[in-house]
Amino acid sequence: MADAAAADAAAAAAALDGGEPVDLSKHPSGIVPTLQNIVSTVNLDCKLDLKAIALQARNAEYNPKRFAAVIMRIREPKTTALIFASGKMVCTGAKSEQQSKLAARKYARIIQKLGFPAKFKDFKIQNIVGSCDVKFPIRLEGLAYSHGAFSSYEPELFPGLIYRMKQPKIVLLIFVSGKIVLTGAKVRDETYTAFENIYPVLTEFRKVQQWGV
Repeated sequence: MADAAAADAAAAAAALDGGEPVDLSKHPSGIVPTLQNIVSTVNLDCKLDLKAIALQARNAEYNPKRFAAVIMRIREPKTTALIFASGKMVCTGAKSEQQSKLAARKYARIIQKLGFPAKFKDFKIQNIVGSCDVKFPIRLEGLAYSHGAFSSYEPELFPGLIYRMKQPKIVLLIFVSGKIVLTGAKVRDETYTAFENIYPVLTEFRKVQQWGV
């Protein structure tokens, strides 16, 4: 009963927060991870003269000694593209799959306007990064100990616990504060499923505040 009340409260808080009530059939925890970064690739299917692109495009930089691609940025959707001489392009920074595709199309159009016969082939989402906050502290040592097959936790090297989930194949960074980063998804539902899989584990290793000690 308390769980149902907590879920209702979480849904209400989420509704206040984002204006949208949470679909508890899909997100039983009442928490929906926010998508932070979408990485996609596309093939422009033509050879590119990177020097010419960098000279003609306002929003481009090219330093071949440092990196073998033109780095181009647009404001809407706020993204960065890495454009290679082979015609391959990587687009990063979008907050949704649709934005990533729209941004990649805009970059392709810029290349076309510079006189290259760029096409738009094999668009693919390569990685979705999401994050959320369970709003309670987590005992990372206990979690690492009991889930040793999936976890690596070396606080001297990195403050978070790295949890490699097998199904779906997602890597989670879990922090003492209750902040979670999920990476490796190709579709957003993998991010959501991975979080729902880990949520009961996180509640099991919830840190109990000690008073008066």
